[in-house]
Amino acid sequence: MHFLKSANIKVLLCSLISLNLFSQTILNDDSILSEPRKKTFELSKDQIKEDSSKLKKDWINPIQYQFTKNLGEDYSTEKSVISINQPIFQSGGIYQAIKYANSTYNYASLEIQQQRKELIKQAVNLLYNIEKTNLNIQKAKYTLANAKIDVDRKKEQVLNGFLDASFLDNALLTLNTTKNSLVDLKYQKQEFINNFNNIASSDYTNFELPTFMISSKEEFINNNIEIKKAKADITKKGNFSFMTMAKYLPSVNAYYTYSKYHETDDNSALDKENDQTLGLTVTVPFDTRTFNDIESKKIDYLKSKLDLENTITDEETFFKTTLDKISMIEERLQITKEDLEVYDSILKIINEEKEAELKTQSDLDTLQNSQKMKSIELKTYEIDKQIALLNLYVKLQ
Repeated sequence: MHFLKSANIKVLLCSLISLNLFSQTILNDDSILSEPRKKTFELSKDQIKEDSSKLKKDWINPIQYQFTKNLGEDYSTEKSVISINQPIFQSGGIYQAIKYANSTYNYASLEIQQQRKELIKQAVNLLYNIEKTNLNIQKAKYTLANAKIDVDRKKEQVLNGFLDASFLDNALLTLNTTKNSLVDLKYQKQEFINNFNNIASSDYTNFELPTFMISSKEEFINNNIEIKKAKADITKKGNFSFMTMAKYLPSVNAYYTYSKYHETDDNSALDKENDQTLGLTVTVPFDTRTFNDIESKKIDYLKSKLDLENTITDEETFFKTTLDKISMIEERLQITKEDLEVYDSILKIINEEKEAELKTQSDLDTLQNSQKMKSIELKTYEIDKQIALLNLYVKLQ
């Protein structure tokens, strides 16, 4: 499988270092997602635009038209009335309503962007796991080869009387367990592929995985979607708090009414003139719930500020935990590299001893298979590191 790019990442980790994250392949490209998935996000974006536009116009009252038909014994009358009752001053409530609509749109946009990136992350994560499972299948095949060699060796030793039959039985059990593990891995790979096909635009072999690198912590915090959402929530709830307060302050409305009487049954006795009225009304609401409503919205606003502080703490902790995980993976990589050096030195000796007929081909094959398994471990650790970095990158706007 050749779709995975080489993940050559240099990570410098220590307690005083600041790190930053970027990808050579931009995950903002949603071409990996199927058309229905992309269409869902597009429709969601259109929906929040319409909702925001509606919120901006909520302070504008509709024009009312009323048609009345009165029925009598000898005649009927018809009347049309057009009326407008429009607020022109709400103690800042109109301005805050428009700001609230904008802040609601900003928050919802970030939420959709986050959902979209999470789905892309899910697809990329599945690609990483498919590749990792391929590597584990290769490793299981080498393990299986070694298990078969061990069974043959134990069988010969038991038949020659050098070992008890229980050793052969244990070797057979190990062989059987290895075979079952290989079957499980093949099923796991197919499960990953099926899940990928559920959200992706085409077959998994058509995509290359991005590689990630680390640089500064400041960029992670400054471009963090969760933190930006928390800030947008503060703005939204602040505007809503002012709107609520304005609802209980004096307001001025302009009104206009036009009435038209229609001729009915050609009855001149019913002739009435059309009339119209216009003017201003000043309203001062007195509501026993005013203080409670305003205080409730203020508390909600103050809670959103605390939520921001908690979110920043959570994201900083997540960043540090991810770096600790990467540090652990780096240590495992180093240990595996040291193991490979040991295998290299031992294989040289085994080769020489085989040529001198002091070791068998099965001894050489066993060590070579073990060396190949260690090489595969290096690749799986690199993938683990990329998955950890992916979990950071998806949080960036």
